[in-house]
Amino acid sequence: MIAQLAIATAMVLATVLIHGGGLLLLARLLRLEQREEQTERVSPLSPRGVTVTLAVVLGLFAIHGIEIWLYALLYLGAGALPDLHTAVYFSTITYGTVGYDDEGVARAWQLVAAIEGINGVLLLGWSTAFFVGLLARLGRR
Repeated sequence: MIAQLAIATAMVLATVLIHGGGLLLLARLLRLEQREEQTERVSPLSPRGVTVTLAVVLGLFAIHGIEIWLYALLYLGAGALPDLHTAVYFSTITYGTVGYDDEGVARAWQLVAAIEGINGVLLLGWSTAFFVGLLARLGRR
């Protein structure tokens, strides 16, 4: 159990660093876009503004995708799941806490999977707060 907790902790730290770095990059890109919108007097609800918002959504999906794949590769590399498809599927529904019968994952990795669910909720919440902040900023302009 100590080994599982250590691995889960390392994964939480890795995904938090990935997530923070990804959000920092998106925030910097948004600041650059905001400056251009102000300089050129472009509405955030223009086609360009909508495109930027959609790009942020795709960026958030990409960040979460990287984190999900990181867990999937851990499960696959450890032999906890039989193949890549199963590992990515299991990781995706665990990360998003959709739920899954964890009989498919090796018993030694069930605690890591449970912690992945908690980690996913926190990171999804962080992304939601980031996105709500973006939409609030658009509403003020």
